[in-house]
Amino acid sequence: MSNLIFLIEQVAIGLYILIGVGIIMFWLRWRVARFDVRATRFELERDFAKFRRDNALTLMVLGVELALIVFGIQRIVAPTVRSDQELERLIAMNNSETVIETPSDGVFITPTRPAPLSNLPIEPVELPRDNEFSVFVTPTLTPTPVGTIEPNAPSVYGCDTPNAFLQIPANGMRVFQVIRVAGTAFVDDFSSYKLEISGPTTLNTFWVIDEGSIPIDELGTLSQFNPDPYAEGTYQFQLTVFDTTRELKASCMVTIYLSRPIPTPTPLGG
Repeated sequence: MSNLIFLIEQVAIGLYILIGVGIIMFWLRWRVARFDVRATRFELERDFAKFRRDNALTLMVLGVELALIVFGIQRIVAPTVRSDQELERLIAMNNSETVIETPSDGVFITPTRPAPLSNLPIEPVELPRDNEFSVFVTPTLTPTPVGTIEPNAPSVYGCDTPNAFLQIPANGMRVFQVIRVAGTAFVDDFSSYKLEISGPTTLNTFWVIDEGSIPIDELGTLSQFNPDPYAEGTYQFQLTVFDTTRELKASCMVTIYLSRPIPTPTPLGG
């Protein structure tokens, strides 16, 4: 049915011309028949003339109605059917669309130091004599080891496709030493990817850390990140992927926290 509607829409101009020619022909016949009705003297010929006149008038009315039907199909029915078919096609595409899962090689968990047990009995400590060498450890707060994910970090931006995905650093990760940047970066007509950082040291503008010209379509190493040049604080770490026209095709931005390295105990001499 829709094919017939679209066919009428395509040939509507030709149909208008044919219908117009038909209406003109029937109008001429109607004029001739009306003249015969007035001019004839015989009742039988007058009846035939009236029949031809009424028949021509009926055909003219049918021609006008047919033109209105073609106009309605062209202007109303065909656009409505076309929009309905497009809507059905979009719904079918959404139903058949597969969910893209971001690559993962397991749960990213790093070991943390156990907290000291406060309920253990405290034994007396015998202080050494003056002539003996002793090592004292200055108690310090245990910093968070690298790889620990801080709670309540801001949400990631992008990162919804494997074309630009960061596994390390993860969103909310605390970093205080050199780490491997791992993830994926690839698109059709791939050109390059770029790693950038923004935070207190960069005056909240993105500075380029590294760039790559080889696509990484499986989870792998993108670069290395050294936090030493940057002050402590909250930073945005961003991966962007470009095609051959230098158009941004995918991006992934996470929040990381930079801090100082873990202090080590210092031996003291007595």
